[in-house]
Amino acid sequence: MNIFQVIILAIIEGLTEFLPVSSTGHMVIASAFMGIGKEEFVKLFEVVIQLGAILSVVVLYYKRFFRSFDFYIKLVVAVIPAVIVGVLFKKKIDMFLESPLVVACSLLVGGIILLFVDNWFNKPTVTEEKDINYLTALKIGAFQCLAVVPGVSRSAATIVGGMSQKLTRTAAAEFSFFLAVPTMFGATLKELYDFHKHHEQMFTGDEVKFLIIGNVIAFVVAMLAIKTFITFLEKKGFKMFGYYRIVAGIVLIALIYTKHIAQ
Repeated sequence: MNIFQVIILAIIEGLTEFLPVSSTGHMVIASAFMGIGKEEFVKLFEVVIQLGAILSVVVLYYKRFFRSFDFYIKLVVAVIPAVIVGVLFKKKIDMFLESPLVVACSLLVGGIILLFVDNWFNKPTVTEEKDINYLTALKIGAFQCLAVVPGVSRSAATIVGGMSQKLTRTAAAEFSFFLAVPTMFGATLKELYDFHKHHEQMFTGDEVKFLIIGNVIAFVVAMLAIKTFITFLEKKGFKMFGYYRIVAGIVLIALIYTKHIAQ
């Protein structure tokens, strides 16, 4: 892995973490295209730099994070399903992470679903996070479990989950952002622990540098992406993201079967 690849992956993470297009899926494809997808540190890097992206949520919505204790309880309740699934299916998840074909198929199927989401859930009644109860938070968290499959998109799954529980598009998107904080923080700690457990030396000097640079870039890019996404979502909805995913999925399948990207 070199500094150019670090910058590319970090920009992709920052742009896609909070969009319904799958940040993990895009990074898996990008790293496979650059020929570094099988490297152990690259897999760690792709998880750890998500921490930089989610910190942008804390900065942008800092008033929400210090408003009430009830807010934290909702996030804890919502993250429980993902914790259970992550613990039980970690090895299988890791196998999926190595498959660009799984990503391509997930992008395609998810794209088709996004074409219809705005019409399926068009009578929202919940406009703010404070109106979300614990059961609703748990149900949204259950949707997040779908994102263990690369290409599904954690953001898309939780936003659709929120809309299915009568949240407006904006309220669902914001709760999805908030839920990313404990989810990705926990995933980062777990990934670092597993890496440390199998290596005597934690990181080389270059690897530490790469992680710092990656997190900083992901943080800055994600700040810009969140603001743009909320504005776009309020005006246009999900169809454009659906079309993008369909096109991306078809192109990736073609690249895989023409051997331009290793399956």
